[in-house]
Amino acid sequence: MQEDKHVLIIAEAGVNHNGDLALAMEMARVAKACGADAVKYQTAVPELVISMFAPKAEYQKQTTGDKESQLDMVRKLHFDFDSHRRLKEYCDSIGIQYLSSPFDIPSVEFLATLDLPCMKVPSGEITNYPYLVAVGRTHMPVILSTGMSIPEEIEAAIRVLKENGAGEITLLHCNTEYPTRYEDANLGAMVWLREHFGCPVGLSDHTNGTVCDVAAAALGAVVIEKHFTLDKNMEGPDHKASLEPAELAEMVLAVRNTEAAMGSGIKAVSPSEAKNKPIARKSIVAARRISAGELLTEENLTTKRPGSGVDPMRWNEVLGTRAVRDFEPDELIEL
Repeated sequence: MQEDKHVLIIAEAGVNHNGDLALAMEMARVAKACGADAVKYQTAVPELVISMFAPKAEYQKQTTGDKESQLDMVRKLHFDFDSHRRLKEYCDSIGIQYLSSPFDIPSVEFLATLDLPCMKVPSGEITNYPYLVAVGRTHMPVILSTGMSIPEEIEAAIRVLKENGAGEITLLHCNTEYPTRYEDANLGAMVWLREHFGCPVGLSDHTNGTVCDVAAAALGAVVIEKHFTLDKNMEGPDHKASLEPAELAEMVLAVRNTEAAMGSGIKAVSPSEAKNKPIARKSIVAARRISAGELLTEENLTTKRPGSGVDPMRWNEVLGTRAVRDFEPDELIEL
């Protein structure tokens, strides 16, 4: 996805705007203020995605009750295409990248008209063959979430996308439970995905807190996606498993600090620590008074700070030579 080492941080607004366009725009503004690179929504024609018989997930029942169907719930949470176009224009105007996950083929085709850098495929569509064909035919780079999937399903999805013209594919490790327990996060699978499929990888994180996001950055994620909300106490299915603005800002800062801390990966003396080298290291010094011409031995030599004299690693080279002059106790030996 990216040429530099900058982790793409996606603030997942999802449906936490509760179907309110003004609130969705406010979420974009807050995501920008928190330091996120992109804010992501969901684009769908609900009747093309969910049958009238589809039940709610358990977490959805816990947060929204079970009196309405999944379809009725989702109808209230989605914008039409024109609203998404306005949302994209607003994001452009404030300087944050608009992204959205399409959940049906018309939504794929619509998002392909918005000049987006990539198409984000949600975990639930990874086995949706006609949908994957449509995504591939956009010829766009793809970020593919892999929640609930096994390697064979991921491999098949990549094949369908590539056969139909998709650009570079980035795989997001994901556990599709809201929230995800740390015991189920399995971050090592992200590394496995990179090694096995040879693709850039990232994390779509549903755990509480920011621990997994920092760890993912350290493990080489190029994309980190995290749900956020303006208020966890709002009505809706995903708010309680999302970060509030202060938490999102903390996550962004932690990931950026982790990026900086990873460095080049080459072990070397940094400019900042070089000045401490002569202070912390030791040199060969006189253990007692030594007269000029005296044989240098383990009895009259020792090692002490500072490290600006003869390197103690030359100890055996120095032993058996003769003092070039008189040395007082603790004085740096000269050769």
